[in-house]
Amino acid sequence: MHRNARQQKILEIITLKEIDTQEELCAELNKLNFNVTQATISRDIKDLKLYKVNGTEKKYRYACLESEDDSVNGKIRTLFRECVQTINFANNIIVIKTLRGNGSTAGVFVDSLQFKEIIGSIAGDDTLLIVVDTNENTARIADKLREYII
Repeated sequence: MHRNARQQKILEIITLKEIDTQEELCAELNKLNFNVTQATISRDIKDLKLYKVNGTEKKYRYACLESEDDSVNGKIRTLFRECVQTINFANNIIVIKTLRGNGSTAGVFVDSLQFKEIIGSIAGDDTLLIVVDTNENTARIADKLREYII
């Protein structure tokens, strides 16, 4: 099956069911005759910009950032505001400290902003490291990010 069909099915599955692991998503797709591996699912999750939110039946579930549902965009912004503890910078590096387990959640939000000055970011358990194109732009980007936690 083609990638687009598979990715459409992924969006359908996560809308209908609480899926909290790549393995579970892989199993659901295999039941529907999509022969996929966990590596394929991992790429699809990245392509679709899926992230985890709190579930009702399970601890977490996948959700789509680019959903037509504005509440999802509002949720990721709220998650960012609630999980960020500090935003500091030095030279062209911004370091965002978060509550444990929320480094990648902060990264999803920052990536969604698509600031052209941000070259890239990498998330750990409780830290998001952001590389900015110039030292001069770093303070301005850090200030913009701080506006989202007020």
